[in-house]
Amino acid sequence: MHIEKLQLKNYRNYHKLDISFDDKINVIIGENAQGKTNLMEAIYLLAFTKSHRTPREKELIKWDEEYAKIEGRITKRKQSFPLEIVISSKGKKAKLNRLEQKRLSDYIGALNVVMFAPEDLTLVKGAPQIRRRFIDMELGQIQPRYIYHLGQYQKILKQRNSVLKQLQRRSDQDTTMLQVLTEQLAEHAATLLERRFVFLDLLRKWASPIHYGISRQLESLEIKYSPTIEVSEEANKEKIEDIYCEKFKSIQEKEIERGTTLIGPHRDDLLFYVNHRDVQTYGSQGQQRTAALSVKLAEIELIYSEVGEYPILLLDDVLSELDDFRQSHLLNTIHGKVQTFVSTTSVDGINHETLEKAEIFRVQEGKVEA
Repeated sequence: MHIEKLQLKNYRNYHKLDISFDDKINVIIGENAQGKTNLMEAIYLLAFTKSHRTPREKELIKWDEEYAKIEGRITKRKQSFPLEIVISSKGKKAKLNRLEQKRLSDYIGALNVVMFAPEDLTLVKGAPQIRRRFIDMELGQIQPRYIYHLGQYQKILKQRNSVLKQLQRRSDQDTTMLQVLTEQLAEHAATLLERRFVFLDLLRKWASPIHYGISRQLESLEIKYSPTIEVSEEANKEKIEDIYCEKFKSIQEKEIERGTTLIGPHRDDLLFYVNHRDVQTYGSQGQQRTAALSVKLAEIELIYSEVGEYPILLLDDVLSELDDFRQSHLLNTIHGKVQTFVSTTSVDGINHETLEKAEIFRVQEGKVEA
């Protein structure tokens, strides 16, 4: 899988751009605030229909323009087809092979992308929502239907929290609506949790041996899922749903008192252990970075095992954050099999044969020269 060409119109600081890429390694060089990360973001957005940098889509539209358009031509399973995203004040339109897709779950998965940026090094030590977002984005790529259930869950969760706040303020407590929403929430929560368990099992399979190699056979990595209910990872959807319903019943008064939903996938977390010690709390920065890198490299192999083709890899200003050994391990792993985009202010100090054969693009003030 690779992206052949990218066209931007009124996107961030790009008025108009039409660019073709090498199917192996593309290095985008430029000073800060010139547009190299905007280029990476555009490819990411073409895959996920949303930015990894901002939830405010109007920021993606060039100043004083009415819309932004991103078009890409993709080769996947030996077939070439176009993707298109248009963002305006009226909303967002996504087209796959020139046909507008009414549901995101029908679009996401057409282009598989793994992004590795400096903030991803905080995957292990950062806040739980970073890890939940990681699961949701990666799982959504290989199982687009997951995106549908996640959207339904978030919608019902918002309604349920609103009802809980109303009950918190009222003395008369008719909980009929709360019970209806709880049943709906439990159903989608069970689907999300069951699929997350399966995903985590696949992630472990790839991440553990990769981490063992990067750590020079000195460290073992364990990844554990931390749910808000007591449930076995082997439990099926029906069993998980029953456990949620029972738990919601037992904490109903507490939820009304607090005015919010206290359990569910939106409060779960991932835990990382290196040599059986919690690396988030007790690990060195090097151990935390190795664990994050292992998980990112595992994503690439996981997507390949599920989709049958390697995803596109975006390395956004991250190589300079890694020491020589981790840099080499990363570049050796992707060498010759993954279309990769590397953004950097300079290639000085990055010595690797992979970059010697790269297509070089220089970015300045929203203009790109090959």
